[in-house]
Amino acid sequence: MRASTKILAAGAAAALALSGCSGSGSEDGQQTLRIVYRNVDVPMVELMEDVKQEFEAANDGVSVELAPIEGNDEDYATKLALSQRSADTAPDVFLEDSFKLRADVEAGYVLQLDDYLTDWEDWDGFNETAKQAGTGDDGGTYAIPLETDTRVIWYNQNVLSEAGIDLPWEPGSWEEILAMARTVKAANPDVVPFSMYAGTMQSFYELLYGTPGGTLYDEDEQKWITGSQGFVDSLAFLKTIYDEGLAVTPAEALDENIWQSIVGEMLPQDRMGATVEGSYAPQFWQEGGQYEWPQYSEVMAAAPFPTQNGQDPGAVSMSGGWTLAVGSGTESPELAAEFVKMALSYDNSLQYTVDSSKIAVRTDVAEAPEYLDMNPFAGAVTEVLDVSNYRPATSDFAEIDTAVLTATQEVVAGGKSPEEAAAAYDEALRKIVGEENVTEK
Repeated sequence: MRASTKILAAGAAAALALSGCSGSGSEDGQQTLRIVYRNVDVPMVELMEDVKQEFEAANDGVSVELAPIEGNDEDYATKLALSQRSADTAPDVFLEDSFKLRADVEAGYVLQLDDYLTDWEDWDGFNETAKQAGTGDDGGTYAIPLETDTRVIWYNQNVLSEAGIDLPWEPGSWEEILAMARTVKAANPDVVPFSMYAGTMQSFYELLYGTPGGTLYDEDEQKWITGSQGFVDSLAFLKTIYDEGLAVTPAEALDENIWQSIVGEMLPQDRMGATVEGSYAPQFWQEGGQYEWPQYSEVMAAAPFPTQNGQDPGAVSMSGGWTLAVGSGTESPELAAEFVKMALSYDNSLQYTVDSSKIAVRTDVAEAPEYLDMNPFAGAVTEVLDVSNYRPATSDFAEIDTAVLTATQEVVAGGKSPEEAAAAYDEALRKIVGEENVTEK
């Protein structure tokens, strides 16, 4: 079915637009479900086109109207938000960034799905960590994960081996990472030992969530945390690797395109020891990838990022990803929920996950031979999902994330000490959320 629907899917993606779509309802006895998603890659288009045909065949009198949106993440978020403001254009089912979910729940755009999941046996087979992506502040389920990712340390075995480091390398603490980096620097000053970006997902959060009790947000109290020792310690680690010349230069670290040099040049050319990057890294190196590297599977290896002192659970990761949600204004909630379930059935989920090279959110898909053969590291990067975390993406999180990024960049650039940057973050946090919404820990 996939091959036969490619042309149809591409044509539908080009022809359909946001305006003029009727949304859910009934006309001459025909019910219509309107599905909004990002038209950015072939696997997504094929999934939606296939499920449309499958769903219409299984439900007489129901028509599925696909309404793909062109553009990047920001374009999609903007156009989706516009569509949600009118009953004439609001989707019955839509692709939702886990980063935006809680804000959309707060805005009243998303239907809680718990009542529609009680009799769905497949739900028990979804990874418990991945389920966090669709959870609201009240603990209810508002979206079902479609895909996710994880973060690990990708290391060049040639570089580490030449520095005398035993392989496979699997650090058990932050100190063991620093020991590796210092050893590599001593062995070859021309090699960059270890990279962590001056950002959040592959950098600061990976550190913070590995500190004892480390988090930005207390889910039980539903308050943001100030005075965090883990926050200071995480900034201090970054300061160490940049002050000691164990990473790229601060100026390079502040360049948002530095990842291209790291993934496309430094690692393939044996000029870097290790970097923290997403589970999707092999996509860049595989045949047809942006930085095709035939030897990547022999040279590179992956290790979980350790907790600060090796305390339980021993390793940590950060995750993001996309989900499927049902619009709160749908006139056909049961049908819309059934569409989501069909899209995320075992067969559809397996096909989409393999085609898009994403991390499986279903445990049975994660065990499938087709998935494990997707690339040599599929199993390793999937295992860390069990110790992964999702950002507390409340409606004000975008501002908070910016404040975290500012603190990180100020330390990397040398403008502030970790303690000063953490104090400035605490002050910014209070201004964003209000004194009544913070707690000191």
